[in-house]
Amino acid sequence: MNTAVALDHVGVAARDLGPLTAAYERLGFALSPIAQQSGKRRPDLPVEPWGSGNRCAFLKHGYIELIAILDPALYDNTLNAFLARYPGMHILALAITDEEANLARMRAAGIDIPGIAWLERPVEAGGPIAKFARLPFPDPPEGRVQLIRHLTPELVWNPKWMDHANKAEALEEVILSTTTPADTATRISRLSGLPVEPDPAGGYLLRLPGAAAAAGPFAPVMETRIRILTETALASVLPGVIAPASPFMAGMVIRTADAGTAARRLLADIPTVEAPAGVMVPPEYAAGAAVVFA
Repeated sequence: MNTAVALDHVGVAARDLGPLTAAYERLGFALSPIAQQSGKRRPDLPVEPWGSGNRCAFLKHGYIELIAILDPALYDNTLNAFLARYPGMHILALAITDEEANLARMRAAGIDIPGIAWLERPVEAGGPIAKFARLPFPDPPEGRVQLIRHLTPELVWNPKWMDHANKAEALEEVILSTTTPADTATRISRLSGLPVEPDPAGGYLLRLPGAAAAAGPFAPVMETRIRILTETALASVLPGVIAPASPFMAGMVIRTADAGTAARRLLADIPTVEAPAGVMVPPEYAAGAAVVFA
């Protein structure tokens, strides 16, 4: 298939990994071990160690990447540029099943992409190496917006890291806001190969149809969504969230096994907000990204 099929993951960025991961553990997520990244800066260059590293909350469908700078002396994986805009969500990755077919489609559409970018990282210290094929949209103002296929999904979606106290199961929706929603919608549509439609709140909606095991080996076939909203519409979807910049990756909706019951119990000491989709953790308690448990 030569289009995106599902939300794969989002990435929340910070300068320091410790406080970032502590915030998400407080929300009831179990996290994978620390992993330092490596990869090729360009397709024609060798793999090298990078200064960035992450821990992740792996769900049955998709995951949340928590990424920060582990070694300032090494290539920063563009995190410093992201953090100069705002701390929070800067990565949006869409799952694909065929990187070569999507590369051909993107080039045919006139997208200036040099080739497939290869990324790898150990799943834990001294452990096996997970590998990924990536097709990043070149220099989008939204952040790192890319297509991805996991070459070793069985290594990263490990059941021992997937028992979440908040009963999180799926990355269901990602919400962006911008003063120019038509421009952002055009870029996301060109990247994904999928059409957009009007969003009832104001802006645009892109539906990803789903594919078995596309966003993890345990992933069901389910529709996932990207909402590209005006800044006015953002307030109706994520109450109280104010965009610090435009474009802004504002938040995510996490589908749970119990309609948010466990999450509400865990979040009793956090001033949550009722959002249309469920109970919302404001950005100041989730490292700059609103998290809605549905």
